[in-house]
Amino acid sequence: MKHLVSFYLTVVVCLGLYLRQEPDLRGSIERGSEIYADFCVTCHKENGEGVPYTFPPLANSDYLLQKRAESIKGVKYGRQGELIVNGVTYNNTMAPLGLEDEEVVDVMNYILNSWGNSSDKMVTLEEVKSITK
Repeated sequence: MKHLVSFYLTVVVCLGLYLRQEPDLRGSIERGSEIYADFCVTCHKENGEGVPYTFPPLANSDYLLQKRAESIKGVKYGRQGELIVNGVTYNNTMAPLGLEDEEVVDVMNYILNSWGNSSDKMVTLEEVKSITK
C-alpha cells in the first residue's frame, strides 16, 4: 500500500510539472513571435523561408535542430561566416540583435516550433545563459 501511494504521488507530481510546462511554452512562443516580427522578419521573412543563398531559412531547418547551441549563440551574439542549412551554403553576417537572454529564449522557442520545426525540448533561460562567446 505504501508503494502504491508513493507511486501515485510521483505520477501526480510529474503530471503537474508536464501540464505546467505547456502554458509556459505557449507563452514563450507568443512572446517570441512578437520578437521575431520586430528583429528577424526582415531577413528571414514572415514564413521563415529566408532569402536563397543570402539569409538561411528557419523553416524546416536542419541546422536549428541539429545545432541548437550554435543557433542560440547566433541569436544571442550574432554570427558571421559559413554555415550549411538544408544542404545550401550561406556565408553572411548576422549582426548582434541586442536581445536580453529572456528574449533569446522566447524567439528560439518560437522558431523551433514554427514552419515545420518541432522541438521536444523547450529552450530555457539557464540554457541561454550558459552560452558564451
